[in-house]
Amino acid sequence: MTSNQPLRDLANGSPTEDAVASYLSSHPDFFERHESVLARLKIPDDRGASTVSLVERQVVVLRENNRKLEQRLRELVGVARANDALADKVHRLSRRLIAARSGAQILDVLESSLREDFGASHWLLVVTRPDVSDFAGVQSRHLKLVAPGAAELKTFETFFESARPRCGQIRDAQRSYLFGADTDEIASVALVPIGMSASLGLLAIGSPDSARFHPTMSTDFLARIGELIGDALGRV
Repeated sequence: MTSNQPLRDLANGSPTEDAVASYLSSHPDFFERHESVLARLKIPDDRGASTVSLVERQVVVLRENNRKLEQRLRELVGVARANDALADKVHRLSRRLIAARSGAQILDVLESSLREDFGASHWLLVVTRPDVSDFAGVQSRHLKLVAPGAAELKTFETFFESARPRCGQIRDAQRSYLFGADTDEIASVALVPIGMSASLGLLAIGSPDSARFHPTMSTDFLARIGELIGDALGRV
């Protein structure tokens, strides 16, 4: 079918809606050559009136599209502002970790930063490197010192293999190990690898909000936090 083929010849003389749409798409100047047809066209009005002209309907559609674009722009601006605020928080954390000179100071930095900037009260740093002398004598509910390859880490095997942040719900055994047996209120968790290929352990952050950490959320900032903690551990 060529673009010049008469519409009456389409579909054996009985054009379908698709044929009409195709014809008009191929002849964008049709209504310029038939202005009287354009003026007579009426279509149902979604706003409640019986019918409106095609031009009026186009104006309504353009206004609705414009409203949707403005809404999308507001959403993007909101995301950008949230990311800027989050970047500032990560920057403050990095400066504090740079100043830390011991394992105890690293824990103090994490406690204040996660509580003040990220609103996290349920968290645990699991350190798996062989040399844990930097934490000798440190007593904290936010710290576990575990030998690499320990049987108790078996339940996190796939996480360590992926070496990428993971967010969402975790198994009961994992939650009990990280936060204790009486922490059923924790509904979502972020697991963050520490060090290259999670060689130094993991940071677990729990929340009673099931939507706080979910599998589809971006984990770029979590990965950066894990890298910063790994660098700090490597210096002490």
